[in-house]
Amino acid sequence: MANDPKVTLVYAEVNPIDSIIGHVATAFKEKAEELSGGSITIDIQAGGVLGSENDVLDSIMAGSNQIDISRISVFALNSYGVQKTVLCTLPFTFESREHFWNFANSGELAQEFLNEPQELGLPVRGIFFGEEGFRHFFTVDPITGIDDLKGMKLRVSNDPIMNGLVEGLGASPTVVSFGELYSGLSTGVCDGAEQPIGNYKSNAFDEVAPNLILDGHTLGAVQVIITDNAWAKLTENQQQVIMEAAAYAQQFNQEYVEGAEQEVLDGLKADGVNVIEVTDKTPWVEACKPVIDQYASGDLADLYQKIQDLK
Repeated sequence: MANDPKVTLVYAEVNPIDSIIGHVATAFKEKAEELSGGSITIDIQAGGVLGSENDVLDSIMAGSNQIDISRISVFALNSYGVQKTVLCTLPFTFESREHFWNFANSGELAQEFLNEPQELGLPVRGIFFGEEGFRHFFTVDPITGIDDLKGMKLRVSNDPIMNGLVEGLGASPTVVSFGELYSGLSTGVCDGAEQPIGNYKSNAFDEVAPNLILDGHTLGAVQVIITDNAWAKLTENQQQVIMEAAAYAQQFNQEYVEGAEQEVLDGLKADGVNVIEVTDKTPWVEACKPVIDQYASGDLADLYQKIQDLK
């Protein structure tokens, strides 16, 4: 590897570097740089300085080579024609963290999902899965349960799955970019939103929307992608390094995120955030059933069942 050319890969992350998922980026960076003997440098651009996930993806799909690697929520690919990957974004696909990691570590099945962009001719490939914890709704005004969300303007990122979920709750999907969400909550553009607990805290949403209901409607599954342009400029040795670092970061994520998230939740409660437990998720599942049935059917029904069989 001493003969490999030096290459710098720009890694886009919309969340702060000290967020839970930011630590995963750092783990990937450190391992890739170590294994490559210094021939690979990972330049993490965190805090959304390169734009939202969709901004980054739009740029990559348009052929830009300014960004080489990006951590994205799996639903960020929904608007680019993926179908298999949509299954990971459906409400209540994963009933527990263990269920998700059984899928992410399943070998061929997980690889089928990571490879889907390549099958579709998109200029990216997935290199590993991760998760940010279950996603929960949070609101400006106090709530006690699912019925209180009716009529609210809930922020979405213009994703059809999230639109269907919010509509199923009797609320109004309201498109607000992630970078404008804090101000949107503080000015009344939206009444609430949803994020994993770590992102809720690291982006200070608890300051403007201090009511958090632990509905866990979707696991915050993520994947890290690398562009075809970046992959092509790596030597075979360096490609192997990237995949080894990816496997390391995936394992780091699995071992780290749950405990880190619990610490954040404990801190939020101590700070006075109104945390509402959900003891019966049946009404939530029923509200989401139309959107689940719409996407987990037809040619994808068998694939969806394979995921369910990993519980």
